[in-house]
Amino acid sequence: MERVTKLVSERSVVIFSKSSCCMCHTIKTLLSDFGVNPEVHELDEISGGRDIEQALLRLGCNPSVPAVFIGGELVGGANEVMSLHLNRTLIPMLRRAGALWV
Repeated sequence: MERVTKLVSERSVVIFSKSSCCMCHTIKTLLSDFGVNPEVHELDEISGGRDIEQALLRLGCNPSVPAVFIGGELVGGANEVMSLHLNRTLIPMLRRAGALWV
């Protein structure tokens, strides 16, 4: 849990992902298309990825990936991010976090 807290505090947008996850790819593409440069941690490619995945599950991320943090706060997974986008609240949230300048 401590490692997750440290990682999400380092950047305005952090995504925990798996390289084979299609929904993770969709969320990374959406944010990149907005001009966001998120810190992406591919849990299947880094050491300690399983421990991070277990910590995400304890935080309430189910499924564990994608797990999106904006401004250090857990936003949720693909459903939550897409809901924010459709409700037109995602971009203002990204601006407040300093991830977008326009």
